[in-house]
Order: sequence, then C-alpha cells, then structure tokens
Amino acid sequence: MTKRYCVVGGGISGLVAAYRIRVLAGGDADITVFDPADRLGGILRTERLGGQPMDVGAEAFVVRRPEVPALLAELGLAGRQISTTGVRPTIYSQGRIHPLPADTVNGVPTSASSVTGLVDDATIAQMAAEPNRPLRWQPGADPAVGAVVADRFGDQVVARSVDPMLSGVYAGSAATIGIRSAAPTLAAALDAGATSLTDAGRRALPSSTSGPVFGAIAGGYQVLLDELVARSRLRWLQTSVTHIAPDAHGWTLRDDDNRHHYADAVIVAVPAPRLVPLLADVAPNAAAAAAAIPMASAAVLALAVPGATPLPQQSGVLVASGERLHTKAITLSTRKWGARGNAELLRLSFGRFGDDIAQKTSDADLQAWAVADLRSVFGITVDPIEVLVHRWLDAMPQYGPGHRELTIGLRTDLPPTLALAGNYLDGIGVPACVAVAGRAADTVAAATQR
Repeated sequence: MTKRYCVVGGGISGLVAAYRIRVLAGGDADITVFDPADRLGGILRTERLGGQPMDVGAEAFVVRRPEVPALLAELGLAGRQISTTGVRPTIYSQGRIHPLPADTVNGVPTSASSVTGLVDDATIAQMAAEPNRPLRWQPGADPAVGAVVADRFGDQVVARSVDPMLSGVYAGSAATIGIRSAAPTLAAALDAGATSLTDAGRRALPSSTSGPVFGAIAGGYQVLLDELVARSRLRWLQTSVTHIAPDAHGWTLRDDDNRHHYADAVIVAVPAPRLVPLLADVAPNAAAAAAAIPMASAAVLALAVPGATPLPQQSGVLVASGERLHTKAITLSTRKWGARGNAELLRLSFGRFGDDIAQKTSDADLQAWAVADLRSVFGITVDPIEVLVHRWLDAMPQYGPGHRELTIGLRTDLPPTLALAGNYLDGIGVPACVAVAGRAADTVAAATQR
C-alpha cells in the first residue's frame, strides 16, 4: 500500500523533511506539504534587488558544520556553494566603528587584548585578572550567558562584544540566551573543569581557524529550495492545518477550509507558537513545552544603491547595545559576497526580543531609519535605487536558560509516527534545521515501514 506522509510547514525544515522522506520511503510514497504562504521556504527568501538575487531572510550558513555542504553535494549543487570575499565585519560602539574582536566564542573573548580599544582600561584589567579569581561552576548549569560574562569580564564586554553577536543570531540578547545555546563549547569546557572563563574560552576555540567560516549559495537559497521541492516530488497545499488527531489508520488533519486529509505519518515543521494548538490534544506535554518558548520578531530592509556609493571594504557592522541607532546590524552584501551587478546591495536588520519594531514600524519609517543609520555609521548619504522590506513575526525562538530541558519535554510523549522539526529545537541556523528535519524523517519513515 502507498504510504501517505503529511508535512505541516513549508520552510527549510519542512522541505528537507519531505525530501528525506522521499529518499527513505521511495518513489511510491505520497508526500503533501501544507503551507499558506505565497511561496515555500519560510524565512529563507530570495528576492531580486538591483537586478541581482539577494537573500532577505537567512543569508549564510556555517561551513564548519557539515549539514548544508553535504546536502548541496547530495543534490548536485556543490558547485553553487560560495565563500565570503574575506573582508571582515566590525562592531559599532560608543559612536564609532571597531574591529570585530578576534578569537571569541560567539562574542565571548578569550583574552583581554582582543577587546583593547572596544572596552575601557578598568574592564581590560578585570579580564586580565579573571584567571586568578575562584570560579564557581555547577556542571550541567545553563545560566544566561550575559550573567556569566558580566560577572567574570564586566558589563562592557556583554554590551559591546556578546550582545552584538546574539542580537544578530537570535534577535535577542545575552540576557535572554542560555550559555549552552549561545556558546555550547564554552559550557562544555566549564563542565570539563576549566579553571576560569578565560581558560574555558581558550579550550573552546576550534583547533583550526583557517578557511571560511560562512558560506552561501550562488543564486540564493531559492536554488536549494527549488531542488528540494523537485527531488521530493511533493504536493503543496496552500493552506494551514488547524487540527491534528489520531485515527484508526494513522492521522487526520483538518485545514483552514475544513477539509480533511489522512496520513500514515506526520511531521510538524511550524514555528513554536503555531505548534501549541496542533499538539494540545495529541501531545499535551509537548504543547506546554512549545508554549514556554519565547519568540522575537525581526524586520529586514534590503537596499540597492548606486555602484559608486563609497561603502567601506568590510562585510558589515554589528551594533552594540545601548547605541543611538535603530538598526541592530548592517550587512554590506556585495562587499561580503562579491559584486554581481552595477548596484551595491545592503541589508539592515531591525527588532530584538521584547520590542515591537517589526510589528508596528512602517516601511517608510524603516527606510528613513536606515538612511539615517548609514549616515551615522559610515558618514555617507545613500540614494536607494530599490528597497524591499520583509518581516518575520514570532519567528525567532529565544534559547533561554534551560532550553534543552524544554526540548526534551517537546519530544517525550510523541507517538512514533508524529515528529517535530524547526528552528526552536536544536539550533536556529539552517544547518541545525537540516539536521533536525533529517532525524524527523528517519523517525517517521522507520515507524511506517515496520
């Protein structure tokens, strides 16, 4: 008999899950993806701006994680993988640009010298003396990374080095992200007996820092999304699922139009807030855990400006907390990835956990803020050729202290033919989403083939 699989959510997690099911279950499997959006891909979105493709959602992946390079190779897309040009990012703090500190663990410095000029002399002295202070650390603990860094290195290090990193990744801050999520290798080094935060940081640094850190896809993430859709041979229903219930043969799903769909197995790959009502009856413990995950919203404003615009030779700017700017990060996309047209492309990101900028600020105000912030940071006035704004509402999970326990709760009472995938589970980046989706497909494929 033909096995029927339903995937709720058509972001990268849902599409990877659909593709993996096709590989595991074979050509006869029936695979349906439910997503009400105008296109598949979720927060991966490639647009054309200034005549060039540009990712206005996630734009890069960590090359040192194997998942995305391996997937690209499997799909015959390895030749599409590109690296940065080698120009460096910077930090905007105290009204000026500073080099990004070297040898940090997601913004946590491993030496006082790396943040010289970014923080004051008193902070440098505190960092230099930190290895001699007694360290009280409970193995397995997961405090907010900001609390640990502030205690050992001082508040300026948090605001000017750690916060800029975490606001870009999570749309959050060092106060809202647990150390096991923000810097898992650092937490592991502390568990293993590091005698200070400095010692832990040095242990946590990768053994080799040669080669590119980030990669992207020539033509944008749309190239990968299109290939996943084609290879999975999925059927896309442009609707939301409002209810999931077990039946005698598997699962019944009800959509927005009150139509019913039947499946032998289901993968739910939607943001955590949308997961809650879907699992309330089927897996109440999982629903309760999903409801406890805080979410942030963000907006991206992409600009195409004339090619002669005098932008600096750097990949972009991360903004320290407390600065008089509206943006939290500026990416000089054509400087970072290389120019492929006559225009310079830029991205400015807005919105952090706890604010409502992404929900309530108009496109016109975001553009005015962008022009003003570019003038403040670079001393230039840009004249946009084209502007795009995209908003990602309640799309950025906050990996707060104890997040790992929440994810355990999410998975404890799930039947074997129901699995979860998404950026709220084991990491917010594309590589982590690919890994989680693969494991979800493995679970349901094995359960339906017994």
